[in-house]
Amino acid sequence: MRFRPCIDLKNGKVVQIVGGSLRVDGSSVITNFVTEEKPAEFAKLYQKDALFGGHVVALGQGNGKAATEALGAFPGGMHYGGGVNPENAATFLDAGASHVIVTSYVFSGGRIDFDRLKSLVKVIGRDRLVLDLSCRRKGDDYWVVTDSWTRYTELEVSAKSLSKLSKYCDEFLIHGVDVEGKMSGIEGELVSLLGESSPIPVTYAGGASRIEDLDHVDELGKGRVDLTIGSALDIFGGSVSYEKVASWVSPRRT
Repeated sequence: MRFRPCIDLKNGKVVQIVGGSLRVDGSSVITNFVTEEKPAEFAKLYQKDALFGGHVVALGQGNGKAATEALGAFPGGMHYGGGVNPENAATFLDAGASHVIVTSYVFSGGRIDFDRLKSLVKVIGRDRLVLDLSCRRKGDDYWVVTDSWTRYTELEVSAKSLSKLSKYCDEFLIHGVDVEGKMSGIEGELVSLLGESSPIPVTYAGGASRIEDLDHVDELGKGRVDLTIGSALDIFGGSVSYEKVASWVSPRRT
């Protein structure tokens, strides 16, 4: 298990938000944190600590310059997500992203559009694609949500769906949307599901609030689920020491 850092961007600035408050038009979003510090400075910090495989995510328009500067500050070290499609994917890869993250582009009418997915793989290759399957609970199961996490799709996060989609991508990124940014605790059942079912690397984000959550996710995910911590970190206004998280080493890796 690894810790995966993040740089979330809104209007060109580094922010942390409550994921469940997102709207497609960007209105009514609840922001936990915003800083004037340049996104590239966060990327340089992650590079210094050799924290590879984190993500730069653009929340809406007006983030192009900030995103490319962050990616360029840690070339090959981070993934990029936000409005990615076959026409612009190469732009972000050329700017320094190791992978691009895709959600809404590959969904149509609430279903996976495999023609679109295949066209994306043809352009950039399976080994540079991350599928964002961020989800919300409905009943006893978790269902992928798109359009700034506001719209349920017909895709359940399950062993069957993860196995099928793993043939088209290198990794999964999955936010527990109902707890994202709330620092109220992780979605333990979701982490367990991912640890048992994902045949490729998967990163979970959502609800982490303390350093012990690293051990908790490591245990529930059987060492196979990586973790992102955002709002809870002291570099984003929280109380969890970034330095301690960055230096954390899973017992299973020693």
